[in-house]
Amino acid sequence: MNLSDILRGKILIVDDRELNVLLLERMLRGAGYLSITSTMDPSEVCRRHIENRYDLILLDLQMPGMDGFQVMEGLRKIEPDGYLPIIVITAQPDHKLRALKAGAKDFISKPFDLAEVLARVHNILEARLLHKELRDHNDALEQRVRGRTADLQESHLETIFTMTRAAEHRDDDTGAHVRRISYYSRELAGMLGLDKEFLDKIFFASPMHDIGKIGIPDHILLKPGGFTPDEWEVMKGHATIGSKILGNSKSPYLKMGAEIALNHHERWDGGGYPNGKRAEAIPLTARIMNICDIYDALRSKRPYKPAFDHLKAVDIITRGDGRTQPEHFDPAVFAAFKENHRSFRDIFEARTAETI
Repeated sequence: MNLSDILRGKILIVDDRELNVLLLERMLRGAGYLSITSTMDPSEVCRRHIENRYDLILLDLQMPGMDGFQVMEGLRKIEPDGYLPIIVITAQPDHKLRALKAGAKDFISKPFDLAEVLARVHNILEARLLHKELRDHNDALEQRVRGRTADLQESHLETIFTMTRAAEHRDDDTGAHVRRISYYSRELAGMLGLDKEFLDKIFFASPMHDIGKIGIPDHILLKPGGFTPDEWEVMKGHATIGSKILGNSKSPYLKMGAEIALNHHERWDGGGYPNGKRAEAIPLTARIMNICDIYDALRSKRPYKPAFDHLKAVDIITRGDGRTQPEHFDPAVFAAFKENHRSFRDIFEARTAETI
């Protein structure tokens, strides 16, 4: 900050008396100030400030129609969190404290004293310009932080996509399934009123729910028939394996992915695996993911079953078929699915078409 910066500061003089305006202009121009405008109409001040963002406003308090206090009230609405660069002009001692409380930064007494006017104008302009410099510096820092955050998020997502592709490589059916799961999970979370941050995270975390299948031998994972009891125990291990693969990460997406991977086969009634959790001991992310996973599995062809249509899948989930029962699901999640199941049909049809 140097003197030339201060002398280039934009100044607006507001006074209903032309003599006062001319006198202040002469004082300031004589001191070298280069950008001085004035008005005798206080109702113009707010509009002018929006257009010009003055570095200093010299404001008379006693004016007809609209006094200086009303002008300051309007300026505060324009810059509610900003630094209002106002010096009030008054001959009334009792107005000074009121003006300072109203947001003025300083005051000039009438009749004008040249040394006082120039000193107060210089000080307020210097403070205003330093404030702007600090604000611009903070804005630049925030921009750098946002850029770094975006880079970090992109890195997290690249990791997620890489791991998801690895899971897809093991099983052709998995690719379309995990892509649809993202949309089901985000849609259902939105139905439950969860915030945008949660929706964003579950969209990217949910496709990793079966990442643990990477650790399941091919002769079990790709077996066309049913599993033996021993094979089923190995297959169930994919939940724990997935949690270990994704665990201990700083990425919020991988943390949620680990949570979903471990718990998405748990059931509300406690009959799931791997830990037999029940009710709210199961993370909400997994309670959402569970019903989405089952819906898509019912809609998809598997070695042990044909693909069911939408109504058949909804009937199995809402009425039960022995293997899947309504009591397996969080009641709130179940109710949201039941009321909005057509959204799942639309997602299945749209996202399946993309992969054909």
